[in-house]
Amino acid sequence: MDSRQHRRVRMRVPVRLRWSAPFRQKIELANTIDVSRSGLLVSTKEPHAPGAAVWATFPFDASLTDGQPEVAARVVRCDEVLEVIRATNAREKVQTANVSEQERSAKLDQLARAIGISDAPPTYAVAFHFDAPPRSSSDGNARHYDAERRKSIRKPLAIHIRVHPETIPWFEEAMTLDVSETGMRFRSQREYASGDHLKIAFEGVASALWRGAREFLSQVVRVAPIAGSAALEVSVHRLD
Repeated sequence: MDSRQHRRVRMRVPVRLRWSAPFRQKIELANTIDVSRSGLLVSTKEPHAPGAAVWATFPFDASLTDGQPEVAARVVRCDEVLEVIRATNAREKVQTANVSEQERSAKLDQLARAIGISDAPPTYAVAFHFDAPPRSSSDGNARHYDAERRKSIRKPLAIHIRVHPETIPWFEEAMTLDVSETGMRFRSQREYASGDHLKIAFEGVASALWRGAREFLSQVVRVAPIAGSAALEVSVHRLD
């Protein structure tokens, strides 16, 4: 019995995956195998370790250069894609005692062609689960937590940025978690400390939510570890 919270539908749709590598961010264009409200099953050329964080643009339109939203997700499973096809085919086809081995093989080949991987090199079927949105300030029992003290409201938003310390020119590519007019929170592979001054630049002009210079001087106000990951969540306040 399928224990998933949301029903998955077989659907082949373009998706762009972005994740952090040791020296830069990597991007892969792929296709979904099936989709649901809470996640995707994607045919990829690269394996992804369970627990790894990615950002998915779904559906992805290659004709658009900017402005396509990216959703934070986490890898929950990575298998050989043909094994997933065989399992899916076995669940959905009705077998009878006199069905020949040739007929079963033909159905498997037809399913592989339907999702566009029959002639592709060995690939992986990676299941991604979308990160849950942040909880509201109430726990459902009319109990409210500390009031928001920021001067401007931060909105959950994933945008590709380039970050480097004020005195060091080598930048890292990172993704924001939320952004406001005066600050942001992003996920980083580097170690920063409260009080550090950082230069931040948005990837594209259309994505620049802060008006003014191409690079913005900011100060780190909070650094928090991420459970099960070497990455950190870094909160900064814009200085210029």
